[in-house]
Amino acid sequence: MTTPDARIGEYLTFLEREHGRSFGSYTDLHRWSVTDLDGFWSSIAQFAEVRFATPPRAVLGRREMPGAEWFPGATLNYAEHALRGPGEDIAVIAHSQTRDPVRLTWDALRDQVARARAGLVRLGVRRGDRVVAYLPNIPETLVAFLATASLGAVWASCAPEFGARSVVDRFGQVEPRVLLAAPGYRYGDRDVDRTGEVAAIRAGLPTVEHVVAVPYGAGELPGTLPWAELLAGPGEPGADPVPFDHPLYVLFSSGTTGRPKAIVHGHGGILLEHLKNHALSWDLGPGDRILWFSTTAWMMWNALVSGLLVGASVVLVDGNPQHPDLGMQWRLAGETGATLMGASPGFLMACRAAGLTPGRDHDLSRLRQLGAAGSPLPAEGYRWVAEQLPGVLLNVGSGGTDVCSGIVQGGPWQPVWPGEISGPALGVAAEAFDERGRPVVGELGELVITQPMPSMPVGFWGDPDGRRYRDAYFATYPGVWRHGDWVRFSAHGSCVVTGRSDATLNRGGVRLGTAEFYRVVEELPEVADSLVVHLEDAAGGPGELLLFVTPADGVVLDDALRARIAGELRAALSPRHVPDRVLAVPVVPRNRTGKKLELPVKKILRGAAVDDVAGRDVLAEPTALDAFVALAAGRTA
Repeated sequence: MTTPDARIGEYLTFLEREHGRSFGSYTDLHRWSVTDLDGFWSSIAQFAEVRFATPPRAVLGRREMPGAEWFPGATLNYAEHALRGPGEDIAVIAHSQTRDPVRLTWDALRDQVARARAGLVRLGVRRGDRVVAYLPNIPETLVAFLATASLGAVWASCAPEFGARSVVDRFGQVEPRVLLAAPGYRYGDRDVDRTGEVAAIRAGLPTVEHVVAVPYGAGELPGTLPWAELLAGPGEPGADPVPFDHPLYVLFSSGTTGRPKAIVHGHGGILLEHLKNHALSWDLGPGDRILWFSTTAWMMWNALVSGLLVGASVVLVDGNPQHPDLGMQWRLAGETGATLMGASPGFLMACRAAGLTPGRDHDLSRLRQLGAAGSPLPAEGYRWVAEQLPGVLLNVGSGGTDVCSGIVQGGPWQPVWPGEISGPALGVAAEAFDERGRPVVGELGELVITQPMPSMPVGFWGDPDGRRYRDAYFATYPGVWRHGDWVRFSAHGSCVVTGRSDATLNRGGVRLGTAEFYRVVEELPEVADSLVVHLEDAAGGPGELLLFVTPADGVVLDDALRARIAGELRAALSPRHVPDRVLAVPVVPRNRTGKKLELPVKKILRGAAVDDVAGRDVLAEPTALDAFVALAAGRTA
């Protein structure tokens, strides 16, 4: 394997020049990154020119998990590092279906952040106060976030498609002082009024002292401070140094299996992790542009805007990502000159099914890397990308809100294996464990992280003794992070994530990953989408394996199609994968990031009330669970 002509190549040269270290392969580099944590993470800080206002006493103080202490004694600020770009170069490009495109230079971005910072100070915001936003992915949201971070205040955001109940469930936990909101937005060709939701959110957040109205969409928000007034006064650029683990933002779990967890991430941990990830895996640097469609409720928004940390410009997109057609994101990537484009596996497979030819139809000459995350991508998707975009690296990854980054993914120095993720990310000691806590290779196990990493959460908000945090990640394997995914590592280090371990199927003592079903079933032209759950038998019997399919347009699920589905699963996988029943549903329930909701469906079929397992406004299609509620009622009638 040769050294790549990419930023990771610059890093390797830096390691050899400054530290006398050389590595012949990614495997060797990764091994060092997880065995010499002090050496690796100090090298990232040096390579990325992290500005410590107060230098650290060490790289890693306490090493045990939970409770690892990174860069003790250090002070710094995330926002300072996000605003280092050069003058008149473009920092932000924003496209929306609500208003005309917006471009901001680095100088303009710095000026707006300084003004917003001064405005927040006039509102009384101080270090540790919470500022929350009910806003879409637009420049004002980014400006407000950076201004909040510069003060050492704590940020949280929700996308405006969320209903008031879901927003209050999230924001209410952090007791915010300031709320930013927009009266509405345009989604495709439809205007969406959110003034009623904003009023309900205000009523449900008694700690809010000020509401700032961002002019976006139709409608007015009475009794609020206009955004222009917040930015009216001049502001001096600045960023207050805070301790390394001082809270930067709170991210919320999806809320599809109970009350959303309020996950606190720190300035230093996010800064170091994103500097490493964006430069060495995503190959971003000055002059690059990152386009990754995301709402402000998904951790990919936080990862997207961190493109600024490495000097790349960011493309913010708001609206229906498939309006006026499926090719919209490809057109936008060409028009904005994106060098990294992110996409969901579902989107890529839909493009393949529709016969799109993006490499031929759009000028994607600047595109070097295509990222994919959110759910597994079948091997057919890898081959389609290779055919359509020769020379573009496909980087499939899996991580999550909990670490706000990738755990396993690819990069310029790693091979691409169709249907598999290239391997663990640098600095992430990822393995698969069996039930006894033993590493396994070549078989399914729990995805775990055996060494601390800086972007593991500072904790959960409202969890002063850390009990909920420990129970969430460390109860199964003491001292080892259990992520909650079911994974299989190969002998050469690649892996396949087969779904959430709490949704894993168990047939006769053999565990089956849900992604294996979908890879086979959804290749059938008669099937548009599918979802599988296993209802265990409390008496110890085989239980019931149920496969739900959404037929393609014009197709009826009859006995012949059921037999074909069963035959394909038996031939491609095993007889254990043949479902007991195959049932048709109008739509497969997914959350707004595209993840299928196997566990909420399983709980509903077990008799749980729908409102107890999933808020409708976190669903991509609010009615998606109705068919399962009706089925559950029929089972108990």
